[in-house]
Amino acid sequence: MSSWALSERPRLRSPGRLKYDKARQSDLLLLPERVVELNEAAGAILWLCDGNRSIAQLIQELEAKYGQTGLADDIVDFLASAEERGWLER
Repeated sequence: MSSWALSERPRLRSPGRLKYDKARQSDLLLLPERVVELNEAAGAILWLCDGNRSIAQLIQELEAKYGQTGLADDIVDFLASAEERGWLER
């Protein structure tokens, strides 16, 4: 698993895109030939991966949104896992 620097700006790997499914009440990651139903945390992180925000900014926004601190390691671990799966690019 490669590590991400807090200054990097992850984005969804094209042609992947996110969609909110009202019927399932969850976020979906639409990829060629497959659909991934995301849990709340994964969806919250991926929606912020627009190539404009740094990882440090993602962490700050998510900690503020959920009123928690110390989420950095979990977020960076998720980003590394998402990159391995081909969902994100640097």
